[in-house]
Amino acid sequence: MALNKEVFRVRATSAVFFMIVMLAGLLWNHWSFLVLFSVIHFGCWWEYFNLIEKINQVKFNNYTRFGFMLSGFAMMLSFCGPAYVIQGYGLKENLCLALCVAGFTLLAIGIFKKNQIHIKSYGNVALGWLYISLSWGMMMGLRQHGMVFKGPSLFIDLGRYLPIILILSIWINDTMAYIVGSFIGKTPFSKISPKKTWEGTIGGAILAVVAMAFAGHFLLDAAWNISIAIPAIAAVIGTAGDLLESKIKRMAGVKDSGTMMPGHGGFMDRFDSLLLATPFAWLFVYLLA
Repeated sequence: MALNKEVFRVRATSAVFFMIVMLAGLLWNHWSFLVLFSVIHFGCWWEYFNLIEKINQVKFNNYTRFGFMLSGFAMMLSFCGPAYVIQGYGLKENLCLALCVAGFTLLAIGIFKKNQIHIKSYGNVALGWLYISLSWGMMMGLRQHGMVFKGPSLFIDLGRYLPIILILSIWINDTMAYIVGSFIGKTPFSKISPKKTWEGTIGGAILAVVAMAFAGHFLLDAAWNISIAIPAIAAVIGTAGDLLESKIKRMAGVKDSGTMMPGHGGFMDRFDSLLLATPFAWLFVYLLA
């Protein structure tokens, strides 16, 4: 098949731009991290609403949409600790309740504006509080795990390392699974995603764990249990997250969740693995590590 230069140019340009934005948000400081994942939070919610509308053949008004989004954002901010304080005002202490009230007020208005209430559709959307908002809240929790304070001031910031290990593990797993599957993949992994093979999935997982175990320990100075467990979680649970989003898209009858990245899909296409892997990584770090 001949290379379509225009398609390649669009995909390459959007990929480079995406990488620059991600690296800036991840590496600059904890505030840039919050801004980055706030944008991702609302982007995922908007696409999730679009998918639920297609699946259930309903239409949500903007009051309902923003009601769910704001209340979900309050849940995300509830994970923000003492690092997220401006002039003595903490985001968690001063914004969560206000956003929650505003969100549920908009949600109530949106419900009363509809002539017919689709209970199943609202139930499906409410799962987004767990699927999206709770996941990104736990990502904020991972970002703050390595922060050391001297009094009220941030003294040492090593919080970026856990999210970086998790995100890099998912990227390596996806890349290696594709490469290994392309060369030796023969056994289909799931009907939900026909292109995935058992050989590629297992090979990607092994390579991701080995590569990130050494990189996490020797380059990022993470403990061995963190360096091994988080890549393993990324490989196993991240693959499940990819399949879950593929299933949702199949039910909605769409190829991509959105058009955030031309040639690559939407927010949920880019972060489907991370959405499911983050809560498991958080549970490991805070309960077992």
